[in-house]
Amino acid sequence: MSMTMTQKILAAHAGLDKVEAGELILVSLDRVLGNDITSPVAIREFNKLGYDAVYDKTKVTMVMDHFAPNKDIKAAIQCKMCRDFCAEKEVVHFYDVGQMGVEHALLPEKGLVVSGDVVIGADSHTCTYGALGAFSTGVGSSDMACGMATGKAWFKVPSAIKFVLHGKLNPHITGKDVILHIIGKIGVDGALYRSMEFTGEGVSELSVTDRLTICNMVIEAGAKNGIFEVDEKTLAYIAERSDRKPVVYKADEDAVYDEVIDIDLSTIKPTVAFPHLPENTHTTDEIDEIKIDQVVIGSCTNGYYENIKEAAEIMRGRKVARGVRAIIIPATQEIYLRAMREGLLEVFIEAGCAVSTPTCGPCLGGHMGILAPHERAVATTNRNFVGRMGDPTSEVYLASPAVAAASAILGRIASADEL
Repeated sequence: MSMTMTQKILAAHAGLDKVEAGELILVSLDRVLGNDITSPVAIREFNKLGYDAVYDKTKVTMVMDHFAPNKDIKAAIQCKMCRDFCAEKEVVHFYDVGQMGVEHALLPEKGLVVSGDVVIGADSHTCTYGALGAFSTGVGSSDMACGMATGKAWFKVPSAIKFVLHGKLNPHITGKDVILHIIGKIGVDGALYRSMEFTGEGVSELSVTDRLTICNMVIEAGAKNGIFEVDEKTLAYIAERSDRKPVVYKADEDAVYDEVIDIDLSTIKPTVAFPHLPENTHTTDEIDEIKIDQVVIGSCTNGYYENIKEAAEIMRGRKVARGVRAIIIPATQEIYLRAMREGLLEVFIEAGCAVSTPTCGPCLGGHMGILAPHERAVATTNRNFVGRMGDPTSEVYLASPAVAAASAILGRIASADEL
């Protein structure tokens, strides 16, 4: 029987020759991930199960990134609980302040995920790693606990939508514009519990960063996972970071898809998701003047080096508009260090930005950029729900780093072409 990329990975990890959409299977895991918010719940459940050790101390990962550096006593207690658990269980991949980064940027950078892996994480944006040809998906903390204990998880095999990419992106258009365009097209439930599989000659025109951004946000279309066809860029990226050998799965030519959607990358314009859903998209040429109070450039969606560099080049020699707070958050220590060595942080500071250590902070309304009543922010993050970044009356507009940087300079939502 023919299978999609996702179905082949799941079948292999279930020890089966084939699987079908809708089938319930027990799958072996290559990695189990948690953060400082979700891991404490998982740890409590793990302790109830009565296990003395995690299934593999090299395959469990915890990253202190959401409320870290600790924003208050409660956050400090949560991180200490994770710290103590990982020390006791000898968990190898525990990342605390000074070593941590935003989890979904950190794991690929550290070479902890390769093509063909199955990864679960107690965070909905664990779907990011599909950019590397892995099956990765978010789960609840109880599933994380069971995964840490047994190295296995139950899945219902998803059906799939095939996205065939053509053409090449124009300047200042990135993976963020692509995924916002797609979500605007199919809606926030357009891929509900389905795999979003990306293929076509246009894939080669996307950087690995673009692919990470796209897969990061497939959950905003309701998808179970997103996955890119593996190519030379993928393999080169992995080879630089991991000693593990990737396993490449390619969909059968006669694989069954619920839908096939063609995307011409050359037609995509700078795209912004208005409050309060990622599907509420508009291109910048359709937008009347919307003044803003804050810009956030960072997160697991757009805190990568490419993103930081593009924003810096747009801001170079310019100043953030009066009345606008611009916050720059490189997603990992490595990205922060490279940006510092190349003078990008100097560009931001001279422009009037605040530069933060890696953290998820403002994305979930945690810290480092909370919005007051009726304030508006342009953010390179992934969600713009009511109250997502602060007061329930505040508004979050999702955009690419280029749009966010231009907006910070002009004090209103704008594209880089307007500068």
